[in-house]
Amino acid sequence: MRPFLDMQFGDRIITLMAALVLVLQIAVVAQRWIVTHIRIFAIQSFLLAMIAATIAWFNHAPHIYIAAALTLVVKVILVPIIFERLVVRMDIREEIKPIINVPLSVVISGGLTLLGYVVAESFYKQNEPGLGHNELAVAISLFLIGFFTMINRRKALTQVLALLSLENGLFLAAISLTYGMPLIVELGILFDVLVAAMVLGILVYRIRETFESIDVSRLRRLRG
Repeated sequence: MRPFLDMQFGDRIITLMAALVLVLQIAVVAQRWIVTHIRIFAIQSFLLAMIAATIAWFNHAPHIYIAAALTLVVKVILVPIIFERLVVRMDIREEIKPIINVPLSVVISGGLTLLGYVVAESFYKQNEPGLGHNELAVAISLFLIGFFTMINRRKALTQVLALLSLENGLFLAAISLTYGMPLIVELGILFDVLVAAMVLGILVYRIRETFESIDVSRLRRLRG
């Protein structure tokens, strides 16, 4: 059998790309430069699009190619452009000190990754092995680390990026377990991601204009 038609070969490729996605997610936790954070998100989204395309190739599922293409357009091109222009306009390059310091944050992310693999293990016993099934642990880890990053960061823009990374985990779970959702659902989700990125970008800019900072801890001033 030719290598590009071998399911085991395809599974190894997907596992490698999923591992890179997870490494990038942990790298974000240790990253303080906002532009670098945006570009890591773009690379991570690109790898997810390639995972979707690989699953589409080996499972003969043309509709997943559409999801991969839309991921490239929305998450790899449009969202990073919107956010990088926002960073330039606000002239804020670096994240202020996170709530939990970087070394401890990386340790916590490692623990969340371990938890993701423990949770995913029960699903492996219930499902037959197949292309992309081993990526459920990575998807759960992306979700958990993205949620932790939202809590740990102070700047609104990095919290928005963490939310989008969390959504990447959901996308990976849907693609690897079910080989894609109905196309109309995928279109709706990606459109919502684009609109949410634009709306949240405007909100972040307004916070900057009002408080001369995008440190969300300053919103406590609004409490009566």
